[in-house]
Amino acid sequence: MPLHRQVIELMARRDALGFPDNFEVTPTEARANSVAGRIAIPSEKEPVGEITERTIPGPAGDIPIRVYRPGTDGPHSLIMLFHGGGWVVGDLDAEDSTSRGLVNRVNAVLVSVDYRMAPETRFPGAPEDCYAATVWAVGHAEELGVDAAKLAVAGTSAGGNLSAAVALMARDRGGPHIKHQVLFCPVIDYDFDTASYIENANDYGLTRDGMIFPGGVVLRWKS
Repeated sequence: MPLHRQVIELMARRDALGFPDNFEVTPTEARANSVAGRIAIPSEKEPVGEITERTIPGPAGDIPIRVYRPGTDGPHSLIMLFHGGGWVVGDLDAEDSTSRGLVNRVNAVLVSVDYRMAPETRFPGAPEDCYAATVWAVGHAEELGVDAAKLAVAGTSAGGNLSAAVALMARDRGGPHIKHQVLFCPVIDYDFDTASYIENANDYGLTRDGMIFPGGVVLRWKS
């Protein structure tokens, strides 16, 4: 299937930056390259009503969050957003454009969560942070101006995996009740030998080796 011309243009601009694949560098270097690439190819920032940052209590220390609010009167629905990046790369800025777009299109308050990442923090640190942030947000519904009964979890790639994980944790732990999951290209399988993985292993930005990278990063990480 042919790629959209805008996708082709974006891939060409990223290739021109000359960054190595994440699996060829350390996690620290991969994170720095991700930030540098985002700066080199900026996206247009949609205006929203308000953006604030703070920390909240987590299972192993404070968790940074960013709260996006629409410019309309509440109470609003609540979206918990968990960023992508293979559980190794990514931060609040990585999902800024997605967060703004969701707030404006859904007319909801969105809480973006800067969870702990591998290899410094091993499983289940990331999902525990995301679950704790979700519990906190529901418990502070009045402060956030949301209707906690209208709760969704959302995320891209590894963030989609974490969204599904939080939904399962909420089910098994007796809450909070999650009404919707919004999973953008979620990582929900670890089989790297499917037909699509083989047929699209290279030439489309994210490679098969790039997807395998997070699973081996802890084993080869040297601080």
